[in-house]
This record gives sequence, structure tokens and C-alpha cells, in this order.
Amino acid sequence: RRWAEQAAEVGAHGVLARPPDGPAARPADVVAHYREVAAVGLPVVAHNEPHETRLDLTPDLLATIAEIDGIVAVKEVTGDVRRLHRLRDLCPHVDVLVGADDVVLELVLCGAAGWVATLPNALPRQAVHLYELCAARDLDRALPLYAELHPILGWASRPESVQAVKLAMECAGRFGGRCRPPRGPLSGPAVDRVRRDVLRALAAPADPASGARPG
Repeated sequence: RRWAEQAAEVGAHGVLARPPDGPAARPADVVAHYREVAAVGLPVVAHNEPHETRLDLTPDLLATIAEIDGIVAVKEVTGDVRRLHRLRDLCPHVDVLVGADDVVLELVLCGAAGWVATLPNALPRQAVHLYELCAARDLDRALPLYAELHPILGWASRPESVQAVKLAMECAGRFGGRCRPPRGPLSGPAVDRVRRDVLRALAAPADPASGARPG
């Protein structure tokens, strides 16, 4: 709650809140955690990334959390497309935000309200263009672009995601910088794979009909 208060003090418009850290909490403890965060008065986006937090905000648990005033959305990182449909059935007033880059087309087409993305750090124009095509349900243009971008999108769902994104940024002419310890840089075949995936994405035509590429 104190962190949410600090965010409000400096003018934040909302907070992205993970479940409680430490040993796995009981459902009632998770609900109490979000009730405290939401009590600050900022809109709250629940962050569901169970392979990082060791706690899964299942659709049933999220439906209970969504009863708290101020819970407005969930960033869904599991990659399970079926969860979107379950969440929309259980708590239709809560927006679902794509948190796994490699299912962005599937989730946006099915009604996800946004994308909390990793790819734009390296390839912002390509990522925004893909999202706009998905939101417009322009499958004739979105599917070919998605196929070309999907290899690099997939790195965000791997254990080496931080290293891969930083390397992808460097490959795209941006500053990625070093990883904070204990993460070390990628090496060997993984480096070559990321470089190939970035080059493939950079070469992807934005519009298959015209051959135009994002600027």
C-alpha cells in the first residue's frame, strides 16, 4: 500500500500490482493484498505472471479480486488464450491486457483491451503497427506480419527474456545495456538466434500488398 501511496504522490495515473511476494499466499490473503493497494485510490492493474511470482491469479481468484473497487484490469502473462474467455465471462467489467507477446494477435482479436509489451523496446514501429492491425481485425495484413515477428516475440516468454530483449535492442540500433546481476548476457547459439530473429523482423514488409516496411 505504501508503494501505491508513493506512486500517487508523484502523480501516477495507476499502478501495476503483483500478488504478495514470499511464500505462496492463501486466496484470502491475496484478496486482502489487493484491497489494501486499491484503497489508495489509484486504478489497479493486477499482474498475473505465475512463473515469476509463484502464485497464479486464476480466473476464479481474479473474479473475487475484481469485486474490489478500483481493480480495473489484469495483465495476463500465462499465454493461455482460454483465460481471456473465462475472465470475460466471470468479470466482464475488468479489462484483459496482453502480457505475453507471442499471443498478442490471438488475444487482441478476441477482445483484449491492450498490450503491455516487451517487443517495443527493440522494435517499436513494428510492434505498434502489428497491434493496430490486430485491433482493426485486419487479418489479411496482420497475419503475414505476425508470422515474421513471431520468432522475436517468442523470446519474451523464455527464461532469457531480459537478456534477449537487451540484445534485440542493440541489434536494432538502440541501447539495451547490461543486465543487472545475477543475470549474465546471452552467449553462443542464443545470440545468433536473436540476431537472426531481429533481422527477420526488420525485413518484414508492413503491408504484404505493397511491400512497404515500417519506417
